[in-house]
Amino acid sequence: MIALYHPGQRAHDPKFFLSSGAQKPCPEQPSRIDALLSGVHSLGLTVQTPEDHGIDAISAVHPARYLTFLQTIHARWQHIPGASSEVIPNIHPANRSDGYPLSAVGQAGYHMTDTSCPISAETWSAAYASAQSAIAGAELILQSQRSAYALCRPPGHHAFAELAGGFCYLNNTAIAAQQLTLSGRKVAILDVDLHHGNGTQGIFYDRPDVLTVSLHAHPERYYPFFWGYPEERGHGLGEGANLNLCLPRGSADAAFLAALHQGLEAITLWGADTLVLALGLDAFEGDPFAGLAVTTHGFAQIGREIAALALPTLIVQEGGYLCPELGQNLAAVLQAFL
Repeated sequence: MIALYHPGQRAHDPKFFLSSGAQKPCPEQPSRIDALLSGVHSLGLTVQTPEDHGIDAISAVHPARYLTFLQTIHARWQHIPGASSEVIPNIHPANRSDGYPLSAVGQAGYHMTDTSCPISAETWSAAYASAQSAIAGAELILQSQRSAYALCRPPGHHAFAELAGGFCYLNNTAIAAQQLTLSGRKVAILDVDLHHGNGTQGIFYDRPDVLTVSLHAHPERYYPFFWGYPEERGHGLGEGANLNLCLPRGSADAAFLAALHQGLEAITLWGADTLVLALGLDAFEGDPFAGLAVTTHGFAQIGREIAALALPTLIVQEGGYLCPELGQNLAAVLQAFL
């Protein structure tokens, strides 16, 4: 297994976000990288810096209007008298089919689902570098590597095609899955994270060619609230190509593994020949978000169950926040693929 990480991913360093109306320190910090790399190094894995593969793979998922917004909004924001140092929206449309404003404030509300994705001067470059790690990982799988790990930070699975949200700006998992699909692979995405991969679901919801499976805390009382319910099965041609496996708050290893078995069965029945694993480690019992209670031993078993599919697998880092066991939990999963 080869691990991929670009040092430019450190540049994004949001100072705060709004949670329940209160200003709080942002938990999606650059120091997450050090904790995750500690897990990679503990296994003796080679870490490569990805080459710049350009914008094409990103543009295959995210429209030009949105990419222009990400690249320019911070500079435009600074021209607003009294504006905050980071872009945080204060208004949102009722529907994204409503009018598209020219105002920086209006476009921030249009392209950002919530207040947990602040944009600084360095956000675009870091998100771009993060996406390059996923793109390079997909290239390794296409070159017959059986498994690869993309340390993507900032993460991506809450980003829709034209929406940032939940610490996410570019959907690294979707970018990699689209790249593999366009190269002829039959791809399944398995998202194992405390939070539902709502952006990933949204990107593929109308499509029959990519199966999306997400294990997460039930959204009826948990972020992202509006997406991730069991009845969401896909739309139109995508009907049946989306599976949400919701867990009660506080669920531990046994419940998580039982749901995982359902997801793995769906992937097998669908006939996937390639897997993109959107790996969140925030289901851990000691994670700051404290929504689920998976143990380090549980993560090891999760890794073994997924690796037993024996599919070429790209592992893309999603959630997992600062706690002493973060690197250990990553190593527990990756060990199964070695």
